[in-house]
Amino acid sequence: MTMRAFITGISGPDLTDAERAFIREFRPWGFILFKRNVQSPAQVTALVQELRNCAGRADAPVLIDQEGGRVQRLGPPHWPAYPAGVVFDRLYDLDSSAGLRAGWLSARLIADDLHKLGITVDCLPLADVPIAGADAVIGDRAYGTTPAKVAAIARAVTEGLEQGGVLPVLKHIPGHGRATADTHFRLPTVDTPEAELDATDFAAFKPLADLPMAMTAHVVFSAIDAAHPATTSATMIQRVIRERIGFQGLLMSDDVSMNALAGSLAERTRAIVAAGCDMVLHCNGNLDEMQAVAAETPELAGQALIRADRALAARKAPTSFDRGAARAELDALINRLGPASA
Repeated sequence: MTMRAFITGISGPDLTDAERAFIREFRPWGFILFKRNVQSPAQVTALVQELRNCAGRADAPVLIDQEGGRVQRLGPPHWPAYPAGVVFDRLYDLDSSAGLRAGWLSARLIADDLHKLGITVDCLPLADVPIAGADAVIGDRAYGTTPAKVAAIARAVTEGLEQGGVLPVLKHIPGHGRATADTHFRLPTVDTPEAELDATDFAAFKPLADLPMAMTAHVVFSAIDAAHPATTSATMIQRVIRERIGFQGLLMSDDVSMNALAGSLAERTRAIVAAGCDMVLHCNGNLDEMQAVAAETPELAGQALIRADRALAARKAPTSFDRGAARAELDALINRLGPASA
């Protein structure tokens, strides 16, 4: 079955008739869920199944941003709260093995939640390396401020997801940590010299280049391409992401509707595809916008199709898992940080 190279959100907890028709006509590769789509476990499970039924593909990927901390689409009372990335960072400073173990446990527990719902992809881990003075959009989501620590914790998180039957998405490649603006609202420009970027921001992604999927950063790196954010820069995608970092998996854009990108939705979509992204991501569930993006998105073919198929084939069956023991162990590790860890 042919598919178009985009991932779409939907407007609410149930599909509308217009959304069903849209999915059948434009055949998105996958779907992404947000808090507006979530009410209860039974409702999410049914929604995920209906999305796949409409797509006509039992393996159609369903994504979510379930990091923990302030980026958690599934939450109480139906799902537990999970720690932000900074908790693993602080534990790592006390005891590196404890930080890595906590990252793995949190991700394995999240994967257990997602697997039960039929959600197959989590937009995690982050390999962004924040600096002092950067916008707080990354902030406490990060695993540290040094590339080696960030990469090590990101690997532990990746393994937790994978062992729970969930595919990871590495973000925000090639780095969002220096951005001085939230890309939901405006476009940030990073003026750091290329050699420094290579030793810091890019360095955190290199050990993770084998991950099956990654999401781009809507950030301009002026030393390499002063005219375009990484998402729409052929230079950044080919020279930095594909060659220098070595990432050969499925590359998706961050949300095409963010204000960091210029032009109409159609123009943005064309620019994303022309730059070398394999997949366009549209999140807000606005049907008019969804149609504008879909109309400009090509059929999934060539190397993009090969990467998409390879990514889906990388998903593993969950390993055996004692959820109660894992949660107790995670809580005990977090408690080592004291009351402020919450």
